[in-house]
Amino acid sequence: MGRLFVLHLEGKIYSCKHCRTHLALSEDIVSKSFHSRHGKAYLFSKVVNVSMGEKEDRQMMTGMHTVVDIFCVGCGSIVGWKYESAHEKSQKYKEGKSVLERFKLSGPDGSNYWVNSHDSHIGGSDADDV
Repeated sequence: MGRLFVLHLEGKIYSCKHCRTHLALSEDIVSKSFHSRHGKAYLFSKVVNVSMGEKEDRQMMTGMHTVVDIFCVGCGSIVGWKYESAHEKSQKYKEGKSVLERFKLSGPDGSNYWVNSHDSHIGGSDADDV
């Protein structure tokens, strides 16, 4: 394996809660209305320091999407997914964007997000609205 190059971001940063690798900037949040198996999630226009899994079609709350899981390059933890394509016209805005699960992140202030009973949404993995 070659040398790992990790981008360091400047500003209000979301990072991997396990290894603190920078993943995204607060200013790149498109929506905070997304949900995942572990609770709330954010849609970002840009993420860094991630590797991608295999493409697969997934039925989500807003319809069928082709997605790839994304993993932190620092520790290998799954941190969310990226939309490769949306099968419904109204969902095309998601293409090329990534969802990071709050449960997997440290926030810009260094806080960790934890699952609690009113924050989890079992089985869902998509936006209710934008």
